[in-house]
Amino acid sequence: MTTLEKAQLWLADSFDAETRNTVQNWIDTKSEDLEDSFYKALEFGTGGMRGIMGVGTNRLNKYTLGQATQGLANYLHTQFPEEEIKVAIAYDVRNNSREFGKMCADVLTANGIKVLLFKDHRPTPELSFTVRDKKCNAGIVLTASHNPPEYNGYKVYWDDGAQIVPPHDNAIINEVYSVKFDEIKFNGNDDLIEWIGLDQDEVYIDACMRNSLYQDIGRDNLNIVFTSIHGTTYTTVPQALRKAGFEKIDLVTEQMIPSGNFPTVDSPNPEEPAALEMALDLARITNGDIVIGTDPDGDRLGIAVRNLEGDLQLLNGNQCNTILTYYILDQWKKAGKITGKEFIGSTIVTSDIFFDIAEKFGVDCKVGLTGFKWIGKMIRDFEGEEKFVCGGEESFGFMTGDFVRDKDSCGSILLACEIAAVCKAEGKTMYQYLIEIYKDLGMYYEGLVNVVRKGRTGAEEITQMMSDFRNNPVKELAGSKVTEVKDFQEQTCLHLVDNNKTVMDDIPKSNVLIYYTEDGTKVCIRPSGTEPKIKFYVSVKDSITSEADFEEKLVVLEAKIDQIKNDLKL
Repeated sequence: MTTLEKAQLWLADSFDAETRNTVQNWIDTKSEDLEDSFYKALEFGTGGMRGIMGVGTNRLNKYTLGQATQGLANYLHTQFPEEEIKVAIAYDVRNNSREFGKMCADVLTANGIKVLLFKDHRPTPELSFTVRDKKCNAGIVLTASHNPPEYNGYKVYWDDGAQIVPPHDNAIINEVYSVKFDEIKFNGNDDLIEWIGLDQDEVYIDACMRNSLYQDIGRDNLNIVFTSIHGTTYTTVPQALRKAGFEKIDLVTEQMIPSGNFPTVDSPNPEEPAALEMALDLARITNGDIVIGTDPDGDRLGIAVRNLEGDLQLLNGNQCNTILTYYILDQWKKAGKITGKEFIGSTIVTSDIFFDIAEKFGVDCKVGLTGFKWIGKMIRDFEGEEKFVCGGEESFGFMTGDFVRDKDSCGSILLACEIAAVCKAEGKTMYQYLIEIYKDLGMYYEGLVNVVRKGRTGAEEITQMMSDFRNNPVKELAGSKVTEVKDFQEQTCLHLVDNNKTVMDDIPKSNVLIYYTEDGTKVCIRPSGTEPKIKFYVSVKDSITSEADFEEKLVVLEAKIDQIKNDLKL
């Protein structure tokens, strides 16, 4: 079916007048918007369905969300026949999220499904927690994470509180694509809606405290600066910190106001230093020990701490997770809780230091594809056999325990602040604690390059780039020979020393490549599942013996990453 034919279907009476008029105008004026809005249907990626809001099959709107929800309703009825089905729904601060949340609730209740709908904005991890806590069959959250303001999204959770994975994800998609737009039931039944809010916050916060805190040391002496960057965590994080006994909390008041326009930042992404600039400025005034910011739906966190010069410095995702993981396992070991049947979770794009941490403390490190849904799947797959301790990935996400089956900023923030408080009480900083870990295990350093290519031509360009890297592997990176090329789409590992291929079928197929070199350098290449970009994750390593050695090696490793970027022509 051509793009024009797809668009003409949206001129039917089952679409509202505003939608029909927009489509007709695009057709009449031969607008470029027609092509990008209709050339494909939105797909579920690593973070669910996400896209620009607007009219069309390639946009987030009443009809694409309604189709997804009707398909989910149909699937739920096949999986849970002859029983009351319950679905929890949350939404973030983005424009239209509240309206989309109620619309999804209406579709579900029109299909006889009970809905637990949050009264106001709530973080994604609280939705994950609520699915299990309230014994729901599924959950939905309306969010586009840290994407620009024009985006929104839709993520589905299963009854274990984790995002959908095989076989449910593909089965739901098949149901969704079989739904015609005129088959969507929009006329909901409010009698089937249960509104939830503050009481559920308390239950969630208490669970965060139980699963994230170990030592009550120095909490009243830690200077914390926090910003929700206009996102949902204004509802939970300050309350959780105060309840845990942290007394010195300064909030970036301008950014605690929820807004889908994110007026004080170019991007509400705590991975980017600019998003934390207002918080950093406040911390310089208040002598903050730790600065923390979260993304709009409250699952990611960015942390800045005092470096060796006393200046505030943003930790990258791998550094943050290294500190949190090492600390938790150290506490478990001291408490005698490690029996050899525990594991931590990571992903293929995350630093390999987590293998070293796991080996040191006598636990397993399981690795999955990008996205916390795969860590959630690990927990479910090994439930009753092995105990999940914690998990994280490089994109500023972490989870403490399995009470939330997704990355969770609230529990992670409580843990990070405890570590910072303990370090301060011992006369050091979290940064120095990280260096101590590097002295113990080896120093890893990472860099991320995002190459953005928008629209249909951009998608084709990204496809060609992956093909080139797959079919013509780079032979050398920063003077070190490439020894292995792992292709997760083909599920093979090419050993360049003898040109021999081995099969890797322990991880599902995915369009990802990883290069390894003789000196331990790792480069992972993957198209984003939620944004129009291709990502290059670069990890290099060395050994250090002192803080002074750290500073010297940091310069060397930064230069090495720059050379690798040049070798990849980025």
